[in-house]
Amino acid sequence: MIPLKNKKKNFEDTVKEMRAFSVKYIEKYAPSKQQLRTYLLKKYLKIRSEGLKKNDVQDLIDVVLSDLEGSKFINDKFYSESKAKNLIQRGNSINKIRNYLMLKGIDQKFVKETLDKITDNNNDQDFFSALKVCKKRKIGPCRIEDNRKLFYRKDLGILARNGFDFDTSRRVMDLSKDEYNKIIRLL
Repeated sequence: MIPLKNKKKNFEDTVKEMRAFSVKYIEKYAPSKQQLRTYLLKKYLKIRSEGLKKNDVQDLIDVVLSDLEGSKFINDKFYSESKAKNLIQRGNSINKIRNYLMLKGIDQKFVKETLDKITDNNNDQDFFSALKVCKKRKIGPCRIEDNRKLFYRKDLGILARNGFDFDTSRRVMDLSKDEYNKIIRLL
């Protein structure tokens, strides 16, 4: 049996070690709170420190995460805004961004704030993102006029799989080559 003094020392050492692992992981990957929680849980269940149970490990992780949140190392609001901005630049739809953030364990209120901010800045963001997808994939208005009717349904499917609704996809697909080029120059 471990004496009480050593158990306390073991607890403090474990917290320090867990905090060090967390800081290294944050520096390398800039994760969300949930991603860091998953990483630490996997790491400590793999190590299986003697005297630590799964519930104890989860409690330790909660202590470390609250400490890191208090010292502003982890901020889910900042994470959601930065990831959403990055995904918008790549041409992802609002639906795809919402699903991505929810998958990463971001709280619903932060996701809603981020998406509201995106739609406030640009009311028709999905339209411009769909244009970026068309440019990147060379579909829709980027195709040769003879092939557009032939590939119309296929291109609508590509846009749908990228998270765009039918109305937005149809608006983009119905653009003429000249209108498309004018809009792309403005972007």
